[in-house]
Amino acid sequence: MSGVEEHYPAKGRVIIHLDMNAFYCSVHEAEEPDVYKNKATAVSGSIEQRKGIIVTCSYAARAKGVKTGMPVRQAVKMCPDIILIKPDFHLYRKYSRGFLSIARAYTPMVESVSIDECYMDITGSKLMGTPLQIAESLQRRILTELALPCSIGLAPNKLLAKMASDMKKPNGLTVLRIRDVPQVLWDKPCNLLFGVGGKTAAKLAKLNIHTIGELAAADESMLIKQFGTVGAWMKSAAHGIDHSQVNPHRVQNKSIGHTTTLPQDLTKRDDIFRVLLNLADQTGRRLRRQKLVASTVQITIRRPDMTTITRSHTVPAPIQTTEEITKEARALYLKHWIDGEPIRLLGVTLQNLTPISESALQLDLFSFEEQPRKESLTKVMDALRDKFGEDAVLTAGMLGDDPSSLIRNKRIRGTSLQKDDTLLYIDE
Repeated sequence: MSGVEEHYPAKGRVIIHLDMNAFYCSVHEAEEPDVYKNKATAVSGSIEQRKGIIVTCSYAARAKGVKTGMPVRQAVKMCPDIILIKPDFHLYRKYSRGFLSIARAYTPMVESVSIDECYMDITGSKLMGTPLQIAESLQRRILTELALPCSIGLAPNKLLAKMASDMKKPNGLTVLRIRDVPQVLWDKPCNLLFGVGGKTAAKLAKLNIHTIGELAAADESMLIKQFGTVGAWMKSAAHGIDHSQVNPHRVQNKSIGHTTTLPQDLTKRDDIFRVLLNLADQTGRRLRRQKLVASTVQITIRRPDMTTITRSHTVPAPIQTTEEITKEARALYLKHWIDGEPIRLLGVTLQNLTPISESALQLDLFSFEEQPRKESLTKVMDALRDKFGEDAVLTAGMLGDDPSSLIRNKRIRGTSLQKDDTLLYIDE
């Protein structure tokens, strides 16, 4: 313990952001190093057709120009020897639990924010060594025990820890203090500030604010006028200030959703409606499993040129059945999309979630007598699928040969828009 205390602040926190590198590909390499080690690999949902998009790719593939989100055909053209791997979500969850278990050996203050990253508050972990010793030990154990590379950011708050972990990949370890911010960050463009997206950066550019340093020097009242309370947050963030706490008991999911990339562009309404039904079905299943109801339904539509729109509708009273979710999703499609325009990707997301015990489900004035029977039928169908599998009870409208019909298979189902301990998202 001698000398360790001086490496911890008298006031304030010590935060680690742990980010697994090219996680999905790294997992496959750890499982089968003879096949995948140091090879150009990519995880993609549609291997046979060689269509769809790259969900993530190895660093060897990235060195040849392959990127996350790139169409598979383009990736194959750019890197002919790339090895395409079908996703195995059960395997990814296993390894995710593995690195989180190692993280919790250093502190109980671990906040899992996605399948491949977490925050750790190690302020109370002095018995484990200095912050740098803990970070080095954590990185070494994950590599030794799981054969997975990771990058670590070490900082006084979550914002700087997250930004630090992005600075050196793979296998990087970066310390970023508030006093380092002017020298390290202020000459960088605004969109590199975590939490500032492309649209916000474009709006800042119109205000002649191009760098994080210029954002730090901007008039706060002007930023608030332009962006609301987010303006004040951005100015503080540009100075490296962040007061959010590491929360090991994350609150209820803010959203639940699924997307699926289609093997070929869809233009026919019947085909699109079938995909929306399958997405609504599994999204509703997860909603009910967590004993939640939703007040907002959102759809995501991506064109072949990768431009994407999202549209949502908030219903008068919370909903939870596949029928209700499908109805809202289809209505959003009809309102916001022109029939015949090609679609590359579809998604359904439920938002504004509340526990069912705290909500009154919608009671249709004209079908209130049928409502108890519908709820009873839904419970029976859920119970059958819990016992015998997701394919035990299907409607004719769910059957097809597009990826949405595979979404019930947890091992190979499409990418999730929402993270909990069992679900995935597109890996950056």
